[in-house]
Amino acid sequence: MVSEPEHPESVSVELSGCSKEDARIVFDALRACFLSDRRADDVPRDFHEVRPTVWLGTYDVAETRGTCGPTHLGASVTADVQGGYWAIDRFRTTLDSLFTVQDLCTASGDQERELHVRLESR
Repeated sequence: MVSEPEHPESVSVELSGCSKEDARIVFDALRACFLSDRRADDVPRDFHEVRPTVWLGTYDVAETRGTCGPTHLGASVTADVQGGYWAIDRFRTTLDSLFTVQDLCTASGDQERELHVRLESR
């Protein structure tokens, strides 16, 4: 019999306000730490010259993998992260090891928490 996890173990990440190159750096760094729905060859692209682009990824934070070290960005990146309380706490710890993280806003619900953060190079 397979048991259900005690808590949700995935987080969804939305990146905006950044170049496609910086989006890729963030996604690559996160994929090195966690299992993801984003493949290594899944390169962020701009879809419109004027409208802003939002890139999405989902990460399973149940286990860390690989080496999670400081990452260099060309400019700051805005990230919206949603998930269960345990998953968000674990994900935030990893973000702190990869980037300088500035909290812009948080929202807490009954089962989920949302972070709105700015990521910068460490």
